[in-house]
Amino acid sequence: MLPKRLDILLQVQLSGHMLLFSLYSEIHNGVCVCVCRISGSSGTLTLKCKDLRVLQLDIPGMEQCLNIAHSIETLSCLDRVSETYPFFYRPPDLSLQEPWGLSSPEKYFNHTKELHGSWRLSSVNREYSVCPSYTTAVIVPKDVNDDMLVKVAKFRQGGRFPVLCYYHQKNGVVIMRSSQPLTGANRKRCREDELLLQAVIDTSDKGYIIDTRSSQQAQQARMTGGGFESKSCYNNWKRLHRQMERGKALQESLIKLVEACGDESHNMDRWLSKLENSKWLSHVQTALSTAGLLAECVERDGHSVLVHGSEGTDSTLLISTLAQLIMDPRCRTVEGFLALLEREWVQAGHPFQQRCAHSAYSHTRLQQESPVFLLLLDCVWQLWRQFPLALGFSETLLLRLATEAYASDYGTFLCNSDQERCLLEVKKKTHCLFQALLRPKEREIYSNPLYEHTELAIWPSVHPQSLQLWKGFFLRWTKQTRHLEEAQEEIRNMVIEWGRLVLS
Repeated sequence: MLPKRLDILLQVQLSGHMLLFSLYSEIHNGVCVCVCRISGSSGTLTLKCKDLRVLQLDIPGMEQCLNIAHSIETLSCLDRVSETYPFFYRPPDLSLQEPWGLSSPEKYFNHTKELHGSWRLSSVNREYSVCPSYTTAVIVPKDVNDDMLVKVAKFRQGGRFPVLCYYHQKNGVVIMRSSQPLTGANRKRCREDELLLQAVIDTSDKGYIIDTRSSQQAQQARMTGGGFESKSCYNNWKRLHRQMERGKALQESLIKLVEACGDESHNMDRWLSKLENSKWLSHVQTALSTAGLLAECVERDGHSVLVHGSEGTDSTLLISTLAQLIMDPRCRTVEGFLALLEREWVQAGHPFQQRCAHSAYSHTRLQQESPVFLLLLDCVWQLWRQFPLALGFSETLLLRLATEAYASDYGTFLCNSDQERCLLEVKKKTHCLFQALLRPKEREIYSNPLYEHTELAIWPSVHPQSLQLWKGFFLRWTKQTRHLEEAQEEIRNMVIEWGRLVLS
């Protein structure tokens, strides 16, 4: 049973119509900022939502307006994750007894038989004691035992030692990910770390390390205890630096972009200037370019790659995911894409609770807030637009995921790690979003009716003229975009109907 204060339904008289709000499901999940302005005996509430909607409610009665504003602010700032709506959401067509999730390291390892010769499934992290942000099972080289892994974890930031995240069936090379090595100013070494990476490749082969920081940033990290893999210690590995913005810089970029999209001056030059100054499309370009480099190392050059930045929970996951989409057709179906997101983001330790706290609207600038997952979805949309037949899912799925990451009825994006979800029993007490999206009716909505399977890699163009603003998301609440959505839906229905006629 819901707590009494969370079961209240607000009734607001607005322009002669009765608006009914379920505070718990709608307001806690979706409202980022609530502004109340009082004028005489009435008031106006402006609700800035996490999905970028801005709602304005004119409410008669000053006291009623203030009470509603207070209730909204209280419910949109709950301190405990266990009080959030996913723990109370009980749709009639879903059961908590249903299996949770689509993928796991165990499933990936068992499904990929080619790994069984040189790799193994380790349970060294079974109590989350070695790395709090990893899952309990990880895939590592067979020649590296658990005692070595413990030592390697102490040499990597946050304990994120190198683990396998992708095996390329065409040539047998792999992608691994980790956090930065803690070499520090004294250039510390870890023999076990060196042996682990050497175990990934043959003695005659070489591998690449893609560092998502600039060379200068990596050098500066040594002064604070971080660092990078030196050539003298990892002589079969070549380090490549590709600077990718993260954290505050990425969040500020999103805020500027949303501000530009909300500009109602109708001045084209001003709007284009704001769009360019936000640098959002530059971040999209950098992400796709770096992912293309990773895919090229694996697909074309045939070399294994280790990816990391500092913590290994943001840009590392971003380019690893995009590279797999570029190379692997199994990741391009609806189910394959959702499984990829679960494996590379949810289970890999992306801190959703911190990164997706308030979206672009907030009175406070939170240090941990950063729209890395939204950047991923934008990059996937660019791929979807450039290769409309190669991806089995539609833009509608990307929009749904962008909304769910910030405000969801499901438990999939709750917390910051698998360990936190385990402590709160998220898998027992909430429903899985990915499972819900694969129900027959949902799958039909999110499938691409023009999809044609191809084994070929899809190499994105990253020229500025090839990248566009994701209007479906950033301008989704404008009248023009709403009309465009209606037209696209009608075209989609026509394509589906034509496909049925052909089959019959």
